Amino acid sequence: MPEAGKLAGRIALVTGASRGIGAAVARRFAAEGAHVVLVARTVGGLEEVDDAVRAEGGSATLVPLDLAAPGGIEEMGQAIAHRFGRLDVLVGNAGVLGTLGPAAHMDVAVWEQVIAVNLTANWRLIRSFDPLLRESQAPRAVFVTSGIAQGLFPYWSAYAASKAGLEMLVKTYAGEVAKSPIRVNLLDPGVVRTAMRAQAFPGEDPETLPPPESVTGAFVELAAASCRRHGERVRAT
Repeated sequence: MPEAGKLAGRIALVTGASRGIGAAVARRFAAEGAHVVLVARTVGGLEEVDDAVRAEGGSATLVPLDLAAPGGIEEMGQAIAHRFGRLDVLVGNAGVLGTLGPAAHMDVAVWEQVIAVNLTANWRLIRSFDPLLRESQAPRAVFVTSGIAQGLFPYWSAYAASKAGLEMLVKTYAGEVAKSPIRVNLLDPGVVRTAMRAQAFPGEDPETLPPPESVTGAFVELAAASCRRHGERVRAT
């Protein structure tokens, strides 16, 4: 039963929870006993994940939200504070690829959307949920990064810049909370079968790639109350 799992009794918020890695993590967290707060733009996708969570004996709260919408994250933080009074696990997973092409030709709207969702939204999550994490006895925050942030990849300018910025933001936050109970880490899932991967590599056979479920164990490890890792960049696969 979920209540006997590694995340028993914990409240975990997962962004980008309607599909791919976010959906898989949400289902795994629920199976491990957490009450999951599912955040995504797509209502239908959230409802499908909720159905799966409940069919497996878990529980969830749905939050349809565009993370780039002004004030949305802050309102969500207030609502969760009112309902739960704390947050045990924050997973910043939501992300967008934008378009691939020369940096000098990047459309302004595309650049701004990628930075808003992949970087600024995660800063706003930290800003809004840091007080609620401090109300937890074992607070954990996990932010999803990419190998793109670690090398030089021509034509990936917006996505690469957003993930590199995210890594520095998370490392800085980790340093700031080092003397608190909060444990903050980056998680690179590696190559996984997702819609974003298919968008970036349309000629690739998705069946040759591991499914999102294959990386959920790493998320559980970093979300568990027993986790002592902090300020690390963890590779799932």
